[in-house]
Formats: sequence, structure tokens, C-alpha cells
Amino acid sequence: MGELVARVSEQFSRILRGEIELIQVKLADKAKHVGVGAGFFAVAGLLALYALGVLITAAVLGLAVALPAWLSALIVGVVLLIIAAVAALIGKKKVQEGQAPSAEETKANLKADVDAVKKGIQS
Repeated sequence: MGELVARVSEQFSRILRGEIELIQVKLADKAKHVGVGAGFFAVAGLLALYALGVLITAAVLGLAVALPAWLSALIVGVVLLIIAAVAALIGKKKVQEGQAPSAEETKANLKADVDAVKKGIQS
């Protein structure tokens, strides 16, 4: 009986070690795929940035057909700055909305919770 328990224990340990090795291999494989995917996202982002530069240049050259080149570049630059300012203001608003509650708000919430518990106990 003792030998049987020892063999079962040994086999269980072997199975457990095998499962751990399998998990490690699977995690390494997944990490490799995630790394390759992140690399492709980086390449895509870089190419998109270059494409944006080309499109901005095309906008300047397109306006330069009707206006002087310096004025075309100035107009496109100002439009881009306006878009950047709007995006910054929206970003600032979203960050402020996501901030943690102030200490006063936390105190008020705790006081309301304590009052609710006291009312519940008294009922």
C-alpha cells in the first residue's frame, strides 16, 4: 500500500511538472506572437505618420495652385494648429473627468455611508 501511494505521488508530481512546462511553453509562444504583433503595430504607426506628412504636403501643394506657396503652407499650418488645440482641450477635459474624487468628496461619501449604516442599525 505504501509503495502504491509513493508511485501515485511520484506520478502526480511528474504530471504536475509536465503541466507547468506546458504552460511555460504556451506562454513563451504567446509572448512571441504578442511581440511580433506589437512590432507590426509600430511599423503601421510609423508608416501612417509618414503618410500624414505626405497628405499635408499634398494639401499645401494643392492650395499652391490657387495661392502663393508660402500662403498655402501658412493656411495648412494654421489649420493643423487649430486641430491640435481642439484635441488638446478635449484631452484636458477627459483627463479632468477621470481624476480621483477630492478629499472633501470622499469625506462626504464616507459620512453618507456611515449615516446610512446607523439608520439601518436603528431600524
